[in-house]
Amino acid sequence: MRIDLHTHAKLSKASDFSPVYYEEMIAEAVGSGLNALALTEHFNTRNFFEVYERLDRMYPFNGEYYEAGRLHIFPGMEVDIRETGHILLIGRKEHILGIRRQLNDYTEEDSFIPFAELMSIADNYPLLKIGAHPFRESTPLHHLDRSQLKRLDAFDLNAKDMYEYGSSVNRDKVERFADELGKPVTAGSDTHQCLQYGSLYNELHVPCHSASDVKQAILSGAYEVHVADSLQLQVKASIMLKGVLKRLAELEAPISASGQAVIAAPGAVSL
Repeated sequence: MRIDLHTHAKLSKASDFSPVYYEEMIAEAVGSGLNALALTEHFNTRNFFEVYERLDRMYPFNGEYYEAGRLHIFPGMEVDIRETGHILLIGRKEHILGIRRQLNDYTEEDSFIPFAELMSIADNYPLLKIGAHPFRESTPLHHLDRSQLKRLDAFDLNAKDMYEYGSSVNRDKVERFADELGKPVTAGSDTHQCLQYGSLYNELHVPCHSASDVKQAILSGAYEVHVADSLQLQVKASIMLKGVLKRLAELEAPISASGQAVIAAPGAVSL
């Protein structure tokens, strides 16, 4: 199984979820050779629960993942913590939604949940817990208490960071950091649109029919991380396309009562 463990469903936090847009993304994910992905949408994205409500109407759900044709979509979310940093939580849909409800009072930047408190909540569920992009300058994790970091299952080798900081340099830093903590490294494209799929992925060597199976494969080392030769080009093109799509959406966006533009969901875009 080829799986991307860090993906998004929407162009940005401010945009609405678009079934047409996401179906195009899924088609590209399949075309890139992926068999599965974890949908780790930002926990404080606009209308978070609507994302899963729409997915329920779009694809069959077997209790563990959505069946988008040949592609398996495992539920998850990306959570901001007070100390600065992002944590990926991947598991059963009811667990992800249950934890998200517990975070209703922590969605604003000045009130994010403390890392230790988030881990205490997450520890009540059989989740795969990944420290996202630990060396990203804006949202690092390497500065946190190591006893708390060890509560995570793995750390994220991130396509955006490999592009930004250099593939070999970033990979070496993340792998050394994870090794010091006795943790594995997982691959995530961190894509918000289709061009980044396949730039970075995990190849699991055992059958996985649940997020728990994926977690066990990662913890037992029954997988490999693959980095595409085209990663730099894919991420560069992705960043450029995202900028264009966001600008187009903003030009068409209605103005809210607060005077802020609400980014409409992009429609079908031929790529």
